[in-house]
Amino acid sequence: MSAAMRSRTPDRLCAEAVELARAAAEEAALPGMVGEHVEVAAEGDRVVTHFFACREPGYRGWRWAVTVARASRAKIVTLDEAVLLPGPDALLAPEWVPWSERLRPGDMGPGDLLPTDADDLRLEPGFSGEDAPPPSSVLADEATAGRRLTDLADAEDAELTDDSAESSAEAASGGAAPAAGPAVTTERGRIAAVAEELGMRRARVLSRYGLHVAADRWDELYGPKTAMAQAAPASCASCGFLVPLAGSLRQAFGVCANEFGPADGHVVSLGFGCGGHSEAAVMPKPLRPAPPVIDETLVDPLPLRPDRTGGSVEPDAPAEELGHS
Repeated sequence: MSAAMRSRTPDRLCAEAVELARAAAEEAALPGMVGEHVEVAAEGDRVVTHFFACREPGYRGWRWAVTVARASRAKIVTLDEAVLLPGPDALLAPEWVPWSERLRPGDMGPGDLLPTDADDLRLEPGFSGEDAPPPSSVLADEATAGRRLTDLADAEDAELTDDSAESSAEAASGGAAPAAGPAVTTERGRIAAVAEELGMRRARVLSRYGLHVAADRWDELYGPKTAMAQAAPASCASCGFLVPLAGSLRQAFGVCANEFGPADGHVVSLGFGCGGHSEAAVMPKPLRPAPPVIDETLVDPLPLRPDRTGGSVEPDAPAEELGHS
């Protein structure tokens, strides 16, 4: 029979050692924080754990677990350990998650630092000149021996070409001009200068994996599958507010420059779209009413009083025309 089968029933002497277990729990806990005896459980042959309620406010549902044991054929029960353990309905903290997995976009604030691992898959080594040997080392001399020979040969050709000019200069000055040796530039300095000019002198650059991860994230936020893009009259590929990106990302992404659009200043997919498309709706020109026709050179006659026949009388009509005898 296995030990697990034999340990189902708690040892009698160990199960009766409640006061011994309580004293151990009270010694480990703060005064008055050990409650009533909850249960007893068998841990093995002649090994029993007593559970006491914990009265501390911050440990709701926790229990003091005191394990006691006795030797074979011994009648004296001894103390094993006393610890605070969570019960079935204990209030527990959420499962710990590393900060790198808890971090979400927008969590960083002013002054916050976000370190990156040395083996971050989103980055790969870039040229910074650190791998090149120092200019005065043996490795640098061996690596640039061929380049120096070429420079010397070019300098000798230049000297042969300018012999006549140098002779004339020496005759005019009355002495020999000092010979200037060819300037020798190491391979490290030459490559570093080119990298510095192109903006490539960085310790690490974006890897292919990092590029794909960023592209997937941008496509999920501002891509053709979003509700905004589904209801848009046209895609960003034909919008005049799109600023294309450089490099390989130019084929799929750009930056929105429409201040009234929902993605202003964000990287958007060429398949994204919104109602602010530059060609979606062109505002019509306002209608201009026709100028009023007013002839200010003529005077319109107005009647002063009506005549007997129901007509009107002109203001300059003679008296005999008014119908008097």
